[in-house]
Amino acid sequence: MNIPFNKPYIPLSSLKYQILAALSGTIAGNGKYTRLCHRFFEEQFGFPKVLLTTSCTDALEMAAILCDIQPGDEVILPSFSFMSTANAFLLRGANVVFADTLEDVPNIDPAQIERLITPKTRVIVVPHYSGLACEMDRIMELAEQHNLLVVEDAAHAVQSYYKDEPLGSIGHLGTFSFHETKNIISGEGGMLAVNHEPFLDRAEIIWEKGTNRAAFHRGEVDKYEWIDIGSSFLPSDAIAALLYTQIKRFRKIQRRRKWIWWEYHEQLAPLEERGSLKRPVIPEHATVNGNMFFITLPNRSQRDALLDHLRKAGIQALFHYFPLHTSPYFKDKYNGPELPNTQRFSDTILRLPFYHSLKKREIKYIVKKISDFFTPPQTP
Repeated sequence: MNIPFNKPYIPLSSLKYQILAALSGTIAGNGKYTRLCHRFFEEQFGFPKVLLTTSCTDALEMAAILCDIQPGDEVILPSFSFMSTANAFLLRGANVVFADTLEDVPNIDPAQIERLITPKTRVIVVPHYSGLACEMDRIMELAEQHNLLVVEDAAHAVQSYYKDEPLGSIGHLGTFSFHETKNIISGEGGMLAVNHEPFLDRAEIIWEKGTNRAAFHRGEVDKYEWIDIGSSFLPSDAIAALLYTQIKRFRKIQRRRKWIWWEYHEQLAPLEERGSLKRPVIPEHATVNGNMFFITLPNRSQRDALLDHLRKAGIQALFHYFPLHTSPYFKDKYNGPELPNTQRFSDTILRLPFYHSLKKREIKYIVKKISDFFTPPQTP
């Protein structure tokens, strides 16, 4: 049996919307399907304004511009994250300050945030790992107390909630990914959610290369001009058409992915009870959105040995982030404390195959091979 880590879900109806987009007369950005996608997310999750982007990285870079990051400003974020989370702010001249994760969940520790705040701090960036919500009440309290902005890196977190609030809607800005490994996809692709009223108008201008082109096309101004900094962050309408196909099947996709998540969770329970591994800890304030399923092993050598064991069985499992503060790019720049939880999660997390068409028999096979790894061979 050969089970890949990911298999993009591309229904045949995707072709229909690609053809319709092509026949519309234009597939440049901010066309019909872009607007349909915007309307869906604003109505479904109550975001005041959303803007599709070519990637979550672009959405983060837009967020850094909107936060008016200046050279020397400090931005607090977890070291256990994708490099785009840091790059977006480094590109604006910020000094990145890395925080550790919680002990039981690979999310940023609010107590660490509080200790790291200085008069130079401007922004807190909070990735919701695997769609599990960070402790947003405490984080927003700290932000209000110190007059800071909060950017939610919700790349993993479409249709995840903190209590009753959709992730990406709580901070001043939220960023999402529609990469092919995510719940709903457009190959690459992302989205910025703008929740802070003072950012609403400027976000659209930055999105459109620093011009008021979008307002011009709505007939709100008689010409469009260069009025701010910006870039070409908006995707082609052909990409939006592919995303719209996913949106049309959003409930079905989410129902299936959540079923896969809980199937893994149930089948792996005996191995956790034996102390072989740990399943994800779901905080009381968080929900499961079926983004990925990961396990943690006792140490790195056992994690790596299990990865090799699964590979030989035709199963492509993966590790995840290397700590940003010890990366080749940043290690010579880092002068902060050790981040033991970050290092432990980096050493011990193993992500299992996860995609829409994954079958129950395949999950059983994966779990059996994991169980075999922990079962000593029988002596004759």
